[in-house]
Amino acid sequence: MRNPLLAGAVVVMTTTALAACGSSADGNGPEAAGAQRPAASGPAVPGPSAATPDTPTPPATPSAGEPEEPAAGPSAPDTGPKTPSDAITPATGTFTKKQKEYLRDRVPKGMDPAAVLQTGQETCDKLRYLVKADRDTAVGAIATKEIPDAADAVAGLCPQHQDLVDEAAYAYPDGVHTGKRLRPGAYRSASPTAACSWQITGAGGRELSSGSSDTGASRKITIPTSARTFTSTGCYAWLPEGAQG
Repeated sequence: MRNPLLAGAVVVMTTTALAACGSSADGNGPEAAGAQRPAASGPAVPGPSAATPDTPTPPATPSAGEPEEPAAGPSAPDTGPKTPSDAITPATGTFTKKQKEYLRDRVPKGMDPAAVLQTGQETCDKLRYLVKADRDTAVGAIATKEIPDAADAVAGLCPQHQDLVDEAAYAYPDGVHTGKRLRPGAYRSASPTAACSWQITGAGGRELSSGSSDTGASRKITIPTSARTFTSTGCYAWLPEGAQG
């Protein structure tokens, strides 16, 4: 079982680490290409919230037999005209081939491509520091969509973190999960709060199991094949057992 004190310290550790990070260690930031990186205070570091939602909102149902869609989204808006790939250049220097591939169809006309690249690199920086502090929280941040563009950033800029995205696809964030979203197996809670509770019900709403963790310690559960609904509140995310923790 993970140290119950570690999860509570993750956010503080990570915030301090990101504040001290002046450039990317992944080597894909705008400075690596010679582009000037605009000043930014940096987005907030993800982590479990102590607040307990009153009514979790059921997510959309994916196709049977497929993992839940991991948190992902482009660094730039989906709508509106984009800068042609051959016109994407930094103010100074050049972009690497890898950076150009990431920026393809991602830079709105009139926007500095270095700013779009910075957003993706900051996502990679967050994941890198979260992994050092607590890997489960890093996976949970992707599963809960607190890092919304993780899949795109990882695929284009920091593929060494692909295992986090893959695991997050099989995780359960807090909320109500029903029907085809349920995959039988063992799961562990990632960075739960002191108000973590869960319930598993079967056909007709019959309760199969339930529990809580008022200490904030990680817990393990098993979702049986007979489960029809899995509800979680204050547990942040549930990760499949057997994955690296």
